[in-house]
Amino acid sequence: MKVERERRYALLLAAKDSEYVKKVYGGYFNVFVATFGEEGERWDLFRVVDGEFPETSELQEYDGFVVSGSPHDAYGNDHWIIKLCFLLQTLDAMEKKVLGICFGHQVLCRALGGRVGKACTGWDIGLRNVKIVKDMTPFSFLDGLDEIPSALSIFECHQDEVWEVPLGAQVIAFSDKTGVEMFTIGGHVLGIQGHPEYTNDILSNLIDRLLNNNSIEIGFAENARFGLQKAEPDRKCWEKICRNFLKGR
Repeated sequence: MKVERERRYALLLAAKDSEYVKKVYGGYFNVFVATFGEEGERWDLFRVVDGEFPETSELQEYDGFVVSGSPHDAYGNDHWIIKLCFLLQTLDAMEKKVLGICFGHQVLCRALGGRVGKACTGWDIGLRNVKIVKDMTPFSFLDGLDEIPSALSIFECHQDEVWEVPLGAQVIAFSDKTGVEMFTIGGHVLGIQGHPEYTNDILSNLIDRLLNNNSIEIGFAENARFGLQKAEPDRKCWEKICRNFLKGR
């Protein structure tokens, strides 16, 4: 009888845990594993923001990688960001599954030859309606949906964006605010500008912290909070897309 190999994934964490997320969820690692993980899998944590990276010799052992969001700029030249770009280039050459979320979406784009920078329309915080491109190349990670929706709502929190996708990439979603909400390369790279892993309370706490450190104005914060009360993101659908992608379904 053939014993299936344990599937193994890594979270490349590009942000330090907030006090709130540590207290309520035990850290962002638990939030990501609860959203994207499944029973019988092994998930490892590498705090790349603190310089923790997997060994090159270990990369082959992983089925997929997730790059988290971050308060840092994906176009920055911090040592760990440059090192992360080199790692992502290696994973792309190996055709390993890599899912980038927010900063992860942007740094993937940068590492693979695209352009990222400040969003010309400023901060986007709250619930955003993301439109799926019609008549695109079929992708297996979307096949698991009962039908491909024309739009999906997702939590967003960013002031940077993808300006230009890498050569060979396909934009598969956009919004009124951001031209590249999702892109994919060769079926093994998927970038999502929004946060499939965020819950209402995590984003609400983040809005409070951005307000307290003067990153956003009080009126902007109040509008963002009001938007969170009006509707919910299509969380289950995003979870399914991300899981299908990572598991190669």
